[in-house]
Amino acid sequence: MSDPLIDPAVTPDEIAFEGALRPTSLAEFIGQPKVRGQLEVLLQAARMQDRAPDHILLAGPPGLGKTTLAMIIGHETGRPIRFSSGPAIQHAGDLAAVLSALVPGEVLFVDEIHRMARSAEEMLYLAMEDFRIDIMVGKGAGAASIPLELAPFTLVGATTRSGMLPAPLRDRFGFTAHLEFYETADLEHVLARSSRLMDLDLDTTALAELAGRSRGTPRIANRLLRRVRDWLLVHAGSSDLDGVRAALELYDVDEAGLDRIDRAVLHAIAHRFAGGPVGLSTLAAAVGEEADTIESVVEPFLVREGLIGRTPRGRIATASGMRHARALGWEDTLDGV
Repeated sequence: MSDPLIDPAVTPDEIAFEGALRPTSLAEFIGQPKVRGQLEVLLQAARMQDRAPDHILLAGPPGLGKTTLAMIIGHETGRPIRFSSGPAIQHAGDLAAVLSALVPGEVLFVDEIHRMARSAEEMLYLAMEDFRIDIMVGKGAGAASIPLELAPFTLVGATTRSGMLPAPLRDRFGFTAHLEFYETADLEHVLARSSRLMDLDLDTTALAELAGRSRGTPRIANRLLRRVRDWLLVHAGSSDLDGVRAALELYDVDEAGLDRIDRAVLHAIAHRFAGGPVGLSTLAAAVGEEADTIESVVEPFLVREGLIGRTPRGRIATASGMRHARALGWEDTLDGV
């Protein structure tokens, strides 16, 4: 029987390839200089005191390296790392099974920790503070609570929605790292490293063009790099820069890094709703996407680029957003707006 947690379309070769692109130490990790410096001090102090590092919360938009940093933390501490996710922990018993199996000093990585069940979150409070959990045995008047001691461990939680974490859980993390979008120069370094690992020799102008369209996100940069590699392989003899531009045009990524859904959201606000304001649920219905996808994936980039704004009444297209909409060829629909 197939594992529902594994995408059947992802082959072992693809998984190995993605793993090869991940740095294995803080020294190899590119970007996020403040977070790297903070983690270096935290991990070095733990090594000097021969103890498990404090619990760590990694917060930030998708694709900025939270999972990679969790793996680096395990590698830097020389401890095993166990992976889980918030959606997979829907009962306190699920969490108890994971925690009771940990060995001393092990790193437990929980992705999308804000999606963990409330009963499991409450059990986690005691586990993080005192390294023990209480197991309820029996029912009704005969029920009893049995304390179970846990091996000291380090919890590394990752979240794209830190505001959804309850305050008692958030406060139990010894360190919270806020990951920011990457600068173009840092993305060029990321792409140069990935190109070497892929045996792909791109010149600096091609790397700069690709980095500028990667939305400040290494995951997107590496994904686009693979599409460029495919295009250059099929169209042998093309120049690097022409290959990048042709590949990204084929895959619907424009000069500002906007993809199909980004342009659909911007078009809906600028055209269908005359620049806004428009509510999130209405906007989601207009473009045929989930409201959560728009809020967590699309909006952060469009807001960061100054193309849309969020107001108490809803989303609006900024002056820059309207200009970009016109540049996309919507002049006839935007007359008088």
